[in-house]
Amino acid sequence: MKDQKLRDVLGDRTQKALHKAFGYVSVFDLLGHYPRRYATRGELTSIAQVPLGEQATLVAEVVSVSQRSMRQRRGNVLEVTITDGTGLVTLTFFNQAWRAKDLIAGARGIFAGKVGEYRGVRQLAHPDYELFDTAEHSEQASEEWAKRPIPFYRATSSMASWQIAKAIGVALDVLGDCEDPVPAQIRDSENLMDFAQALEAIHRPAELSDAARARETLLFHEAFVLQCALVKRRRAGLLVATAVRTPGELTNSFVKALPFELTPDQESVINDIHDDLASGHPMNRLVQGEVGSGKTVVAATAMVTIAQSGGQTALLAPTEVLAAQHFRSLIATLGPDMAARMNPVLLTGSLPAAVKKKALLAAASGSSHLVVGTHALLSDSVAFADLGLVVIDEQHRFGVDQREALRQKGTHPHVLVLTATPIPRTVAMTVFGDLDVSTIATMPSGRSPIDTHVVALDDHPEWFARVWQRLSEEVAQGRQGFVVVPAIAPAELEESEVLEADEPESEGDSAARALTTVMETLPMVRALPEFSAISLEAMHGRVPSDEKDRLMNAFHAGEIDVLVATTVIEVGIDVPNASIMVVLDADRFGVSQLHQLRGRVGRGEHPGTALLVTHAVAGSPARERVDAVASTLDGFELAAIDLELRREGDVLGARQSGMRSGLKLLRVSHDGELIERARRWAGELLEQDPDLSDHQSLAEAIARRLDDSAEEFLEKN
Repeated sequence: MKDQKLRDVLGDRTQKALHKAFGYVSVFDLLGHYPRRYATRGELTSIAQVPLGEQATLVAEVVSVSQRSMRQRRGNVLEVTITDGTGLVTLTFFNQAWRAKDLIAGARGIFAGKVGEYRGVRQLAHPDYELFDTAEHSEQASEEWAKRPIPFYRATSSMASWQIAKAIGVALDVLGDCEDPVPAQIRDSENLMDFAQALEAIHRPAELSDAARARETLLFHEAFVLQCALVKRRRAGLLVATAVRTPGELTNSFVKALPFELTPDQESVINDIHDDLASGHPMNRLVQGEVGSGKTVVAATAMVTIAQSGGQTALLAPTEVLAAQHFRSLIATLGPDMAARMNPVLLTGSLPAAVKKKALLAAASGSSHLVVGTHALLSDSVAFADLGLVVIDEQHRFGVDQREALRQKGTHPHVLVLTATPIPRTVAMTVFGDLDVSTIATMPSGRSPIDTHVVALDDHPEWFARVWQRLSEEVAQGRQGFVVVPAIAPAELEESEVLEADEPESEGDSAARALTTVMETLPMVRALPEFSAISLEAMHGRVPSDEKDRLMNAFHAGEIDVLVATTVIEVGIDVPNASIMVVLDADRFGVSQLHQLRGRVGRGEHPGTALLVTHAVAGSPARERVDAVASTLDGFELAAIDLELRREGDVLGARQSGMRSGLKLLRVSHDGELIERARRWAGELLEQDPDLSDHQSLAEAIARRLDDSAEEFLEKN
């Protein structure tokens, strides 16, 4: 099946249409285009008894056929009159004149569709039908056809659902032998259908129960093949050798000198990392934890252990603001003595030439054991003497090639990925299935609570004035605040910013509204009487790096009262005196993004307040996201809610997972137990047959399931 090209089976024209619409090339691609839903044709009835507005199925004969042009737009209408002896019904087809070749006077068949009325005449618009091959057609056959579910497929303007169904029918007819990638023992234990049987039943079910069982079978197939790919890649990583790095006196003295006690979670994660570093194989570990949960000290401990044996660490951050913040934070965490021994340097694109040259020399000579930077670290001019550890901050901000470019600057260096975005276990198993995942679940100690309120302007437009009063009141008490907006200027999103609002076209008025911008908000707030004596400045992606640094230093020092900013302040900004955040157009951000943003306030002695301002209508998906964030401070609970609310493709689609078509049936928000079962089976099978030499059809299924970019994704993580 994998070798069958659509062109050979369907012809050049249909293949091109399918490729343009969905990117499909092979029969396997097309058969993986599963129905979105099914409809029933309705019980067989006579024309005299046809009820308006309901699905009906008629056995009838074509009486007449006519065509006419549409009045209001280009195109034609084909009208076919049918009868069963008890009355007449018109079949209507728009721009499908070719059907007149089959629907000729005297042709008999079964016709199914929703009954409507046009100018007093009952009609079926675009009905489903099957013509009888012979003059005789048994009543039993007609009944069976009427009961058979009609599949509906994801379609495009150029490729209708019925066209896809027809193409799939042809592909199924020529399928031939189709080896099952799931071994018989697992198939029997899981009570699965045969693979070919499942493909037939999901596309051409005799009954809805057949489609349901086929879906369960193919759902397991998807989970199993994906987990086998991840487990296989993970096992391959264990065959790669790298330098053993063990903690010693340097690490011990660093931990003893810390001015606080490590939490049990931090100690556990540090132990996991040290086990990895001493294993002789490259570490691939993801450490997730809330903002302020102590990921920095965990990473710093690993950096010191690498330095113990003379190795270097490169920390890659997504923005210059965040790189500078990490640089300052790590120097503070290391302490004066350890910082002097590590000699950390900062390397960003905007550094003066002399400073950059000095940093490059420190990295290349090995005199610096810690190099913190942005994409500038990926430049060909950057070299390391002994790169032992790569730390990636907020992995989702980087592409596969960028991460790999940095890793190639060492000899199989260890990789530590940090994220403040909590990831549900099933997502971690599916997206980061070949990484070890460690979690710091402990909430930050000494942090003040954050009160989050939804300011629903659709319900209470008068609350908008109170938002600004509340912000000015905090400043009047000597505190500072943020105003966060989704765009810099009208019709412009923050550069490289992707808003996480998933369904803007379906969320009513909030989507139709123009995005609130920095350029419009700053003068508007400055003009308010209560802000006449308050210092406000703008921060966004187009502000030059040296100006960003100046603004952040001034904000840290309390010289700026309020920053009007885009999401450049989402992570890494630590201003203990900031106590309030106003997020405008909050519905245009995702759940995790809003949670990250509000983590910028309440980091000191003063309680934090987050005001999420939205025009979204109650009950809309946009409003649900905002309400969810206000309902809890638990990032892991929000991550689960986020998964329920967001489109699965955005969580696990091509952008993040490297899969060409994303997940088809698998839904990590609902299928966690299935994923875990598939993971166990994959582990057991690959333990017995690491190369899949005895399971060739499974090896081929993995190759078919993953395109080149997906293979790269698995290989580089």
